[in-house]
Amino acid sequence: MSLHAHLPTPPSLAEIRRHRAPVRDVNKEHTEALSGMDRLAVLITERVGTMGFFFLIFLWTVVWCGYNVLASEVPRLGWPAFDPFPAFVAYLLMSNVIQILLMPLIMVGQNVQGRHAELRAQNDFEVNIKAEQEIEVILRHLEFQNAILITMLEKLGVSREEALRTIQEHGLPDTAQPRSSPRP
Repeated sequence: MSLHAHLPTPPSLAEIRRHRAPVRDVNKEHTEALSGMDRLAVLITERVGTMGFFFLIFLWTVVWCGYNVLASEVPRLGWPAFDPFPAFVAYLLMSNVIQILLMPLIMVGQNVQGRHAELRAQNDFEVNIKAEQEIEVILRHLEFQNAILITMLEKLGVSREEALRTIQEHGLPDTAQPRSSPRP
């Protein structure tokens, strides 16, 4: 029975790098995968989903309603009414105004939430990159320590097999048990 089966040599950092999948920037991948129509939809959503667009729609509705009310109710102005009062105002106020005003507000909220989600995703990406770099430093350190230990064993004239056999015979130290301190 091989001692290496019980205590295998840890893989080198080069081996880990060779088998590691590259880090992906999913935000960039998503943007690059958008079709032309998707890009147009995103552009419209970003423009329509602003408070400026909401105020533009609100102002247009007030002007339209105000013009039609004045044109219908004040004949001496001589303005032609697009939709004579009260038909236009009643229908508009009961259905369309609410829908027209709510649509941009909903989109504003969705855009704000989308920007927040994107910031969180970007932050997660940066944290993951940092964690990978820190793990790589730890692996380099462990690989360095492993090389030092092997060099020390060779200088002492102890082969790897002998060292592994000694560890197997005496067992690995139990680090889960607290050490008893000497009493004074």
